[in-house]
Amino acid sequence: MNYAPDTSDHDGKALAAIRRLIDTGQLPADGRLPTERELAAELGCGRRTVRRALDTLETEGLVWRRQGKGTFVGQPPDPAGALAAAVAPDADLLAVMEARVCIEPGLAELCARRATAEDVARLRQLAHRASHPMDADTAELWDGALHRAIARIAGNRVLLSAFTLLDEVRLGADWQAKRHRARTPETMSLYDAQHRRIVDAIERRDGPAAYAAMREHLTALSDNLRASMEDAKG
Repeated sequence: MNYAPDTSDHDGKALAAIRRLIDTGQLPADGRLPTERELAAELGCGRRTVRRALDTLETEGLVWRRQGKGTFVGQPPDPAGALAAAVAPDADLLAVMEARVCIEPGLAELCARRATAEDVARLRQLAHRASHPMDADTAELWDGALHRAIARIAGNRVLLSAFTLLDEVRLGADWQAKRHRARTPETMSLYDAQHRRIVDAIERRDGPAAYAAMREHLTALSDNLRASMEDAKG
């Protein structure tokens, strides 16, 4: 009797290996992953196995694909990106944080209304990875992925575009350098607890609690960023 081969072990190993590649942050500046052929050769598996692993990561919102261009870490660019590029050079980082405090709590509240069980599981995974970064770059990667996932799940296209504009500005090198200076073991522990409270509220479908938890988190981020910038001046 012929049996189909058990591919689950190969699939799991390929998925874990590609996750490690993303976690290390050892990718080009544009976040482009090696091709399916290159990954298959490096991992010693078939391209179909690699494709299934990438399908899983895409479903989780950790990678995106562009036909003829490849697979990239993060989310596909939004039309707001062009506007963000024009705004970014003159953007005051604390003003960006003020805008985030105005927009993202509302997105968290909508997310609590609309998230599926699968969505919540994905958010928990992202929150866990944000709390265990390999370095400053991966800390930004996973933190940003969590906030972007909440914004997408909220399901409001107008608010998502506003969020994307702020997110594009936030990805600027100057912003990330200031965020890195403001990051300490103490603040990372605080942010981890706050992320978990946000996801807990979303899982309970408690919109007001999700709103309050996100507002508390972003206020803490803003306060720590302001304090770090003042210390740098002094």
